Amino acid sequence: MKARIIAYYLPQFHPIPENDRVWGPGFTEWTNVAKARPAFRGHYQPRIPADLGFYDLRLPETREQQAKLAREAGIEGFCYWHYWFGNGRQLLERPFNEVLESGKPDFPFCLCWANHDWSTRTWQSGGDTTMIAQQLYPGEKDYTEHFHKVLPAMKDHRYITVDGKPLFGIYDPYHFTDVSRFIALWRRLAAENGLKGIHFVALCNSTTTITRNADGTFRRVLPNLESSAKVYDDILSLGFDGINSFGKARGEMISSGKYRRLLRRYLQEHITLMPVLRYKFSKVVGHFFAPEDSRENIYPTVMAGWDRTPRNAKAEGIYTHFTPEAFRKHILKALDVIKDKGDEHKILFLRSWNEWGEGNYVEPDLKYGHGFLEAIKATVNDDEKI
Repeated sequence: MKARIIAYYLPQFHPIPENDRVWGPGFTEWTNVAKARPAFRGHYQPRIPADLGFYDLRLPETREQQAKLAREAGIEGFCYWHYWFGNGRQLLERPFNEVLESGKPDFPFCLCWANHDWSTRTWQSGGDTTMIAQQLYPGEKDYTEHFHKVLPAMKDHRYITVDGKPLFGIYDPYHFTDVSRFIALWRRLAAENGLKGIHFVALCNSTTTITRNADGTFRRVLPNLESSAKVYDDILSLGFDGINSFGKARGEMISSGKYRRLLRRYLQEHITLMPVLRYKFSKVVGHFFAPEDSRENIYPTVMAGWDRTPRNAKAEGIYTHFTPEAFRKHILKALDVIKDKGDEHKILFLRSWNEWGEGNYVEPDLKYGHGFLEAIKATVNDDEKI
């Protein structure tokens, strides 16, 4: 069996009233993408889409084209970012709701709850911060309503499962202090509604500078670059079945020096005259995977570049030399990490399918064409590699 590639999918490419009120009519992620400019000689900006153009996700034809491209590349399905802010409030739900209700495209999917505040800093840095939608956790009544909202999706034949259970991700397990009660409630509701269970997956950096106390508060810790065991075990103890590990911070610290990276990130955020921070993609991803990523219930990430300058100018590092060949080598290393796992757990999360504002996408663009999709196809479809 080939590796199970599940690609995160951003449904932000259509206008909504909440964004219109803050940014002006018609705002989508394309607004930032199109106005991006190079920060240094040779910097690849702006990034211009090829086959799909500056698409609108309200169009079913676009969604069908995306599924066709993903299927041909060997991607198992999309993991849609799901925005539920509490008290029944959702945002950006239209594209997925239309996929669910229409039955098209006939392409696997799952959901990951993007449980974080939405403010103007979500899409752009600088200026005053305006709260667009605050993430709330009102309690059991809201959790129950939330479950029944996603239940039709979980019962759909396209929904991605692990060991027969629908996969449901939670973006921020740290700040959701009630997460263990939430998981227990949803497990009970799943059984009452004919599901085998729910396979809860926490998104988690493999190296972190914070840890969560038993009462839900936090304390700062020095990052451990030798082992991620404590980070993972602490998260799993909250009730999760698995972890989608993300090695970006680990790779940056090892490749550039732990304390240098921490200091530089701090200065980058607070001193506007600092030159842009650059990382060579292959150097970072050479240290992307922690030893514990080979555990059966740890699902590593493969990262399709990183460049958030369309959103936040130069506040974060830019990954350079990200090419289809460098991406292919990164995937091969990831495949080696998961090769001894059971077929159901040979999962790699792709980050991402279409995060254009973060320079983190595999959709065709004018510079590389189908190169990144071809890199996936050339690796995950070769059974001999796993």
